Amino acid sequence: MSASPSLPLLKRISAGFWVALLWVTAAVYPIVEYVLRPPRQMYSTSYPRDGLDSPGAQALLALAFALVVAGGVLLRRRAFAAYGLVVAGTVVQTVAWRQDEIPSIQFLGVSVALCYVAATRSRRGSLIAAGAAVGVLVGYLIMRAVMGIGSGTDSEPYMVLVVAIAWLIGNSVHQARAHTEELHARAAAQAVTAERLRIAREMHDTVAHSIGIIALQAGAAARVVETQPDRAREAMITVEKAGRETLSGLRRLLGALRQADEDPERSGDRMETPLRPAAGLADVERLAATTTAAGIRVEVWWQGTRRTLPADIDLTAFRIVQESVTNAVRHSGADACRVRVDYREDEIAIEVSDRGKGGGTGTNTGYGLVGMRERVTLLDGAFTAGPRPGGGFLVAARLPVPAGAA
Repeated sequence: MSASPSLPLLKRISAGFWVALLWVTAAVYPIVEYVLRPPRQMYSTSYPRDGLDSPGAQALLALAFALVVAGGVLLRRRAFAAYGLVVAGTVVQTVAWRQDEIPSIQFLGVSVALCYVAATRSRRGSLIAAGAAVGVLVGYLIMRAVMGIGSGTDSEPYMVLVVAIAWLIGNSVHQARAHTEELHARAAAQAVTAERLRIAREMHDTVAHSIGIIALQAGAAARVVETQPDRAREAMITVEKAGRETLSGLRRLLGALRQADEDPERSGDRMETPLRPAAGLADVERLAATTTAAGIRVEVWWQGTRRTLPADIDLTAFRIVQESVTNAVRHSGADACRVRVDYREDEIAIEVSDRGKGGGTGTNTGYGLVGMRERVTLLDGAFTAGPRPGGGFLVAARLPVPAGAA
């Protein structure tokens, strides 16, 4: 299962780049059109040919460019400070040209920056930023009114409308993103709860199997205790071993499982589950044979000395192998899968790898990876899942085995 494909180029470019590019393009155009090109009949009162002749005007224009470029660079990390730099650069540019209003096209850079702030920051902060933009526009209106300068139809009201639209778009994106994160968190929590309940049901099967063995052995010991004491003693030793293993497994899982709410409508059905042996690593070869017969070759490598494990650890180890092989069949597109089971002195290590091209990462919220991670966490183990450096996907888990549990 390979890593997810990279984003398209346009989405990988930061918002600060687009803000700076839009602003710089709008600022360079009048310089080229009205100053650098040969004199023509067409001219502009807002951008006179001699408007940048003075060193002071040139310095102010250079400062405006520097402020906006710095704002574009800082927009992702320090959005509010960067937004302030863009607004300041826009004002400084009008001062350099000795203009009494901000050109509409020039203020689009501020609106794009405001949209990003509203999409990524708190509503209160983005409202303050929008108020600052509106305040600048109102300031120009007041300045012209005080100085008695008439400029025909005022553009500021339309620019205020653009600012409001930019804020609304950014705020909508912010709300949609927050809602999506809430849904993901809720889905992950539900997946964990569902997996815990499923583990509880399987533990019921494990306990039922152990209790069945204890009942059979105790009954046999009671029948032969007088005629065959040796056999009775062996039966009672088996009862003791099964009881200790069951109690140990229950103690390890009970604390975590009691947080999950049982479904009262199905509790009675689960209590009537028939006695049957719980799955374990002994079933891995059968799983491999079945999967190989279906068209995906599964190679199983055993390392260390194979031995009997506590029922809960044995069941968890098998479920990890089973789920990993299932994911490889469904998502990897590979024709082979390798399972390695390493019996160590104080733990058991499991690795399931493939060289497929399917999607998926170790950080998604799919039920499979969430379930495996939850199982391992309940047993104080370690779990990793993700793309392999050489291609494919790797699931690895380590489950501690209590001393003397074998």
